[in-house]
Amino acid sequence: MVEREQERLEPEEHIIEATKQIKVSTMHMLAMNESFGGVKMTYDLGVRLAAEFIGTAIMVLLGNGSVANVDLKGTKGNGSDWLLIAVGYGAGVMIPAMMFGAISGNHINPAFTLGLAASGMFPWSEVLPYIVVQMAGAMVGQLFVVAAYKPHYDLTTNTQHILGTFSTISATKSKLNGFVNEFIGSYILFIGALGITKAPFFQDNLGTAHMGLGFLVATLVASLGGPTGPALNPARDLGPRILHALLPLKHKGSSDWGYAWVPVIAPIVAAILAVFTYKQLFM
Repeated sequence: MVEREQERLEPEEHIIEATKQIKVSTMHMLAMNESFGGVKMTYDLGVRLAAEFIGTAIMVLLGNGSVANVDLKGTKGNGSDWLLIAVGYGAGVMIPAMMFGAISGNHINPAFTLGLAASGMFPWSEVLPYIVVQMAGAMVGQLFVVAAYKPHYDLTTNTQHILGTFSTISATKSKLNGFVNEFIGSYILFIGALGITKAPFFQDNLGTAHMGLGFLVATLVASLGGPTGPALNPARDLGPRILHALLPLKHKGSSDWGYAWVPVIAPIVAAILAVFTYKQLFM
């Protein structure tokens, strides 16, 4: 009786084992088909560009919107602490990631796009279109911030507070310290983003991974935001800085173009090195 029972169970065990092997093989095939920052590129370029445009606009709107709420005169959040800004930027990255991560890869950052392309994880032919829409999205997101807070911009006379709602500023006026700060923060952001989205732990639920990205950004802003802001993203800084120079705001002061290269170059260098490091060590 025992031998017959074992004979009856053995086929069932083989079926279970075969099912497991099929599941593993399927996951492996999916992983092999994934590219460009963890997204299967099944959407047309136009759709992906739309996702990048909207995602970057949301990121800047929520991020710089939180800065405006803290720094501009007469707002409900005026004088709040840095944590509010960290939450704003964390959500500003997390929400687009959850919306568009499976569509465009949710780069929303020219440095990440360039870093992926430099390591062969994104086609160079699509780099320029991605960067163009990321820049445009950042500028549109900033226009929404200005529209929402226009009366408070008019009330604010501190030019540094006004510029800070557009772009980053070195607290010590040091380009070297600004570069170091932006490089360290950006490197952790990009290697962390790849590590989170490609971790086996999250492969069955990338939505949870995208939430992790939000916490990563919020923590970086809270931990490394003191010296510069930080930008961690050329589009997030350069697009709004261009608008700051163009818009006829009262008391806006200088756009600080002498510093503008720092939050552009530092994240790009960091992204290239971070993606290369992750690919060489873990892929």
